[in-house]
Amino acid sequence: MKGLRQALVIALISVLTGATTQAQDATEIMKNSHLAYYYAGDDGLAEVNMKLIDKNGKVRDREFSMLRLDIEEGGNQKYYTYFRKPSDVSRLSFMVHKSADGNDKRWIYVPAVDLIKPISADDKNSSFVGSDFTYEDVSGRHWTEDEHKLIGEQELDGKPVYVIESVPKQEYKGFARKVSYIDKAGLLPLKEEYFDKKGTLVRLFHADRVDTIEGILTVTLRTMEDVKKGSKTTVEFASIDYNLGLTDDIFTERYLKNPPRQFVK
Repeated sequence: MKGLRQALVIALISVLTGATTQAQDATEIMKNSHLAYYYAGDDGLAEVNMKLIDKNGKVRDREFSMLRLDIEEGGNQKYYTYFRKPSDVSRLSFMVHKSADGNDKRWIYVPAVDLIKPISADDKNSSFVGSDFTYEDVSGRHWTEDEHKLIGEQELDGKPVYVIESVPKQEYKGFARKVSYIDKAGLLPLKEEYFDKKGTLVRLFHADRVDTIEGILTVTLRTMEDVKKGSKTTVEFASIDYNLGLTDDIFTERYLKNPPRQFVK
């Protein structure tokens, strides 16, 4: 009888240890994926073309410049975005001070009314300039805000990937469950599926093209699809440059109205 109890205890410890190790592995993969995707280099600049495609196939374009500065690897970051086209959003600018604790701060400058407006934390899941990406998608959701579980390994588009399920630790409007397909080689997210509380797929992300820029693997073409609405948004990055030596003062309200012309055309 004693031998049986010992065997059961050992089996239970083995299961619990295995589950804990798996969770740690999944968290480590998501951390490294987040760093590879959102923290490439110490800073970065890119020219961006965004196409908003509605369910009838009608296309609207957006063109803007994007600057990023990492304050701490895996920690605080700053983003600056300046729109050039079309005319209805020309000179509009957007800034994010991303915080590792999830309390990001966001501002938008609306030139039509010459107003700098803070964006409420509750609006982080709202559409980013009418696209299928949200404000939070621009700077990313920190990996520590979710519980992660490795649920499989498979091939996607000919590449071996980790399949990881993420569930928010606290009530969250953005999704109830997310499934990420992480490239084993470069650790970039190649596909993400977002599900609501009913288990329905509501949004779908896909990395359409990955290039090596200055020795860094970079997703240069990506798509977000709103499954319910039938719309999708593609974002193409060009003229990418890393490690420019950007300074902290660029990411202030002053430059929302007057873009830093040495970096923004």
